[in-house]
Amino acid sequence: MNAKKILVVDDDRDQQAGLRVRLIASGYQVVSAFDAIQAVNVARSEQPDLILLDIGLPGGDGHKVFERLRNLAPTSLIPIIILSAQDPSLHRKRMLDSGAQDYFQKPANNDMLLQAISKALGVPEAQPSPTSVTVASAR
Repeated sequence: MNAKKILVVDDDRDQQAGLRVRLIASGYQVVSAFDAIQAVNVARSEQPDLILLDIGLPGGDGHKVFERLRNLAPTSLIPIIILSAQDPSLHRKRMLDSGAQDYFQKPANNDMLLQAISKALGVPEAQPSPTSVTVASAR
């Protein structure tokens, strides 16, 4: 089975790195974009299965990126989850009413975010990739 591909759009490089590690450990492929223009271009070229979108982006805000992605045929049906440090009272309802799958305030609870991703993708919750497991025997 091919791993689902997630596009993470966030201008905060530390946030990107943290999400990348969590998502890869959960079995997802990850592609990145750091601004509004890259977000649309990467979404069109990579055709991810889901997009994690920050609202505060250089080159255009997340609302405009969301709108553009919804209006382009190749990206119009890709589920989008908003992940933002901005005040949710200003953005949450607008984004959910526009069709976002979910909205998370940064820093997001990792377990809840991974559950929302699984739900949006319509797949069972991803399990961490097995590494080495040590089994202790009782004597």
